[in-house]
Amino acid sequence: MTLNKLSASVERMLELAIQNGIEVDAATVKINESGLDFLAVFADGKDGIPWVLRSPRREDVSESAVDEHKVLQLAADHLTVSVPRWEVHTPELIAYRRLQGTPMGTINAEKSQYDWYLDPQHIPDGFIQSLAEALASLHGIGPEQALQTGVRVKQPDQVREALAAQMNEVKRSFGVSRALWERWQRWLADDSYWPKHTGLVHGDLHPGHILVDPQGNVTGLLDWTEGEVADPATDFTIYHALFGDEGLDDLLKRYEQAGGRVWPRMQEHIVERMAAYPVLIALFAMKSGLEEYKVMARNALGVNEHGEELPTEQS
Repeated sequence: MTLNKLSASVERMLELAIQNGIEVDAATVKINESGLDFLAVFADGKDGIPWVLRSPRREDVSESAVDEHKVLQLAADHLTVSVPRWEVHTPELIAYRRLQGTPMGTINAEKSQYDWYLDPQHIPDGFIQSLAEALASLHGIGPEQALQTGVRVKQPDQVREALAAQMNEVKRSFGVSRALWERWQRWLADDSYWPKHTGLVHGDLHPGHILVDPQGNVTGLLDWTEGEVADPATDFTIYHALFGDEGLDDLLKRYEQAGGRVWPRMQEHIVERMAAYPVLIALFAMKSGLEEYKVMARNALGVNEHGEELPTEQS
């Protein structure tokens, strides 16, 4: 996007904010255009209140924002941490007061790594405990409550059916290595891995969406575009990728103590969910059309640009 076009987009957002009773100080405007779905502006109001303004990049995003808003309204009344409360929600503009806290880590696109606010080698005990409590309160919101508010609901069998369909779509579009495909199919077919319940999930719980205070306690969760009632294990996969088996085991023990529902093979199931993460990368690549994500997806799926399996190193 060119600077002129970006400036025009931001100017339009500020005009829409004024029309909705929010007048911001232009000198405080900070722009975040990294999101695929939304252009975001952070700015302080003339009255000192810090705001987040979001403008959908495409018409389909405006439609999905309706679902996100329902999730937020449901989650806000049950969680032990804060979530955005939209004060403006139109097809062109979403606005909410910025939540207190700092992202645990932010993605550095140039270096393909996180810039950490919390040291990942020395995660505070309070972070683990507060995250466990937040997840237990989130996943405790079940299908019955969600259906009453119009939130998207998947029953346990529908979770597996939807994932199987996504795997087939990715295989058709990109290809998948034989070993990975067989691993996915074994997991899908084995009932012992899978929970017999579903709950409200965030769906994209990476460090950039977790707000913490200076002591490391979780204060809020951002960006609920993937929120729905589905498999609770979804919200543990990235944590496992970052902190390994030992870190996951600690979090799950605290989660159970906080009232979270666990099952015998939950930890193994989370590991298998992480093995299926290439599906999400590929779906994102297909949605965005971004070549770097297509390359990332093919590498994760173990295939080349022609869908042919990459050679494996011989020991």
